Amino acid sequence: MAVTEPAPLAPPSVHEGILRRQSLRESAARTYARSLPIVPVRARGLTIEGADGRRYLDCLSGAGTLALGHNHPVVLEAIKNVIDSGAPLHVLDLATPVKDAFTTELFATLPPQFADNARIQFCGPAGTDAVEAAFKLVRAATGRSGLLAFAGAYHGMTAGALAASGGAEDVRVTRLPFPQDYRCPFGIGGERGAEVAARWTESLLDDPKGGAPAPAGMILEPVQGEGGVNPAPDAWMRRMREITEARSIPLIADEVQTGVGRTGAFWAVQHSGIVPDVMVLSKAIGGSLPLAVIVYRSELDTWQPGAHAGTFRGNQLAMAAGTATLAYVRENRLAERAATLGARMLARLQALAIDHPCIGDVRGRGLMIGVELVDPEAEMPAGGTGGPEAPPDPVLASAVQQECLRRGLIVELGGRHSAVVRLLPPLTLTDEQATAVLDRLADALAAAERSPHRRTMTGSAR
Repeated sequence: MAVTEPAPLAPPSVHEGILRRQSLRESAARTYARSLPIVPVRARGLTIEGADGRRYLDCLSGAGTLALGHNHPVVLEAIKNVIDSGAPLHVLDLATPVKDAFTTELFATLPPQFADNARIQFCGPAGTDAVEAAFKLVRAATGRSGLLAFAGAYHGMTAGALAASGGAEDVRVTRLPFPQDYRCPFGIGGERGAEVAARWTESLLDDPKGGAPAPAGMILEPVQGEGGVNPAPDAWMRRMREITEARSIPLIADEVQTGVGRTGAFWAVQHSGIVPDVMVLSKAIGGSLPLAVIVYRSELDTWQPGAHAGTFRGNQLAMAAGTATLAYVRENRLAERAATLGARMLARLQALAIDHPCIGDVRGRGLMIGVELVDPEAEMPAGGTGGPEAPPDPVLASAVQQECLRRGLIVELGGRHSAVVRLLPPLTLTDEQATAVLDRLADALAAAERSPHRRTMTGSAR
C-alpha cells in the first residue's frame, strides 16, 4: 500500500513565517534547514511534530546524537533533577557530583583493558574540539607533528579536524586508503582489497622516501559516516592497530557518531577487539545536549595545565543527561538490540535492491545504515573507481530525500557525492516503527524513480 503524504493539522502561516525569517537572517552556511524545511515544535522518541502540525519519523536523530530519541523520560528526569537541586550549571572544569557520576558511568561502559589505565579530558561541547584535543595530545606526547588520516573521513569543522577530513583542499596530513567493498580504491573489494589497503599503509610508513612526515598519530572512524556509511572490516582494524603499535604511533578512534550502541556494540572498536590509545567521544554521550570528551591511555598524559581548555567544559545538564543515557543503553542492552534490528533492516533493504537497479549498494552496521543510489544506465567516466559499479546519482538521492519528507520521514544524505541515503534512527526504535520507516522509504524511492523532473535533471547533468 502506498504511503500518502501526512495531512497538515494546523494552518501553515506560522510555519512559513519562521522559515522565511530564517532564510533572511541566517547565514548561507546553514545545511539541514535547506533540505529539511520543517519547524519542529514538539518531539518524543522517533516522532517530530512541526509548527504546521505535520508529524515526521526522524531517522536523522540529531546526526546520530539522540540514542534514545527525542525527550526520553529518563533524560528529562535527569535534567530536571539537576535544575531542581540548585546545583550550579556552569563550573568550568571543577569537580562536581554530576561530573563524577558521568565519568564513573562512562568508564563502566568502556572496554576494561582501556578503562583501567585511562584519563579523560573534557573539551568544548562539540566533537570537533575533542578531535583537536586528541591531535594536540598525541603531538605533545610524541614530539612529532604529522598525522595519518583516511580518504572519505569526516572529523569536524574546525581547522585541524577539517585538515584530517576527506574533503580537505589544503592537505596537511598523510591521506591513506580506506577499504570499501563497493567502491574499492584498488578495484578489488573484499578481504583482498582491505589487505592491499593495509599493505599500502605499511609500505608508506616504512618508506624513507615515502614523503610522510613522522606521524604523531593515526585517526580513523570504525564506520565512516559522512563518507557514505562505510564500515571498516574488523581484520583491517586489527591490522591498523598492529601497524601503529609496532611503530609507536598512537591510534585515535573517532567514535563521535559510532559510539553508545549505534553500531551494535557499545563502542564500535569492540567489534574488532582492538584497544585504541585515544577515543574521541561526543554526540550521544550528552544525552541530546552538547558534550565532548577524549579518553586516552594514561602514558600519553604529558600535558601541562591549561594545554587544552574551554569555558564550557563543565556542562552539568549534558553530563546528567549523558549519565542517564549511557546507563539506559547499558542496562537495557540497546546495543544488542541495534545489532539485531539493524540486520533485519539491512536484509529488507537488500531485498528491495533486487527490484530497484538504482540501489547500487546497501551497507552499514547496527542502526547506522546507508543506501547508495546510482544511475544504472550511465557508464562510468574514464578514470572512475576501476570497478564495475554504476556512477553515483546524487540527483536521485535528493529526490528520494524530498519524497521521504513528503511522506513524513526524515533521512540524511552522505557519501562522496551525496548519493547515499542514510538512516540513523534512535536505538529505541520498535519493530513496528522500523517497518513504517522502510515502507515510507520504499514508497519514496518508487516515486522518485517515476519523477519526470528527476529524469530531466539527470539527463541534463550527463
